[in-house]
Amino acid sequence: MVFPRASVLGVDVIDAHLELARTRYARLTPSFHPSTRKRGARRRPRLVPPHRVRLSLPRESSRSRGARRGPRLRFEHQSIFELKEADGSFDLTVCRHVIHSIPHPERVIAELARVTRPGGYLHLIPEDYGMLHFQRGTPDPEDFWHRAPASFGAATETDLFIGRNTFSILAAMNLEQITVDYIIVDTLRVPRETFAAIIEAWRDGYAGAIGELTPITREAAVAYFDQMIANIRNPRGYAVWMVPVVSARLPRQRV
Repeated sequence: MVFPRASVLGVDVIDAHLELARTRYARLTPSFHPSTRKRGARRRPRLVPPHRVRLSLPRESSRSRGARRGPRLRFEHQSIFELKEADGSFDLTVCRHVIHSIPHPERVIAELARVTRPGGYLHLIPEDYGMLHFQRGTPDPEDFWHRAPASFGAATETDLFIGRNTFSILAAMNLEQITVDYIIVDTLRVPRETFAAIIEAWRDGYAGAIGELTPITREAAVAYFDQMIANIRNPRGYAVWMVPVVSARLPRQRV
């Protein structure tokens, strides 16, 4: 939920994501209730990735209301390594499902902190591919998740275990109120077919690259993913994906 007078900026380097966000916003309008408004709330903009913007919107009158709110919701092509905004521009800076997939995550987090005001908050979802757990089988998914992310990350200069390393980065920056929580995606909380579809998409999208960049062949990668999918679809099977959610507050006085 975003306060009625808040401004939101979404940035991405993928134009398709930006167009998707603009299309979604064109159809929908924020719905705010008086109980969500706080006296003296700051009116600084918030920085969020556009394809992850979520607003509570009614169906009626969306175009007219959207036109009035439009100038306060922008989507721009910008590099997360070098944002155009001035220091301390945002009350809340959100980065979700990004820093595991690009080099130098510590530089990205430092840039996000730069554009956040003193006393403002960072909210990160740094994925960690050592936090997927399946039942043992043949082939054994445990072997895959210990080998593939390390080799793939080394080949692409990314940290696919950044979820567990984010706390140390934030602590080294002297940020405050650091919290680490988890979204639990498992066969008890998520429909099995939904969970299986995620792994199928990974198999279809990444088996080839895994075969090229790691000691695991494409055929072996497909077999590992198929074993995971079978585990998920087994009515008596259990699998879990733990997704870190990390937040921190910037000191009111910059160090």
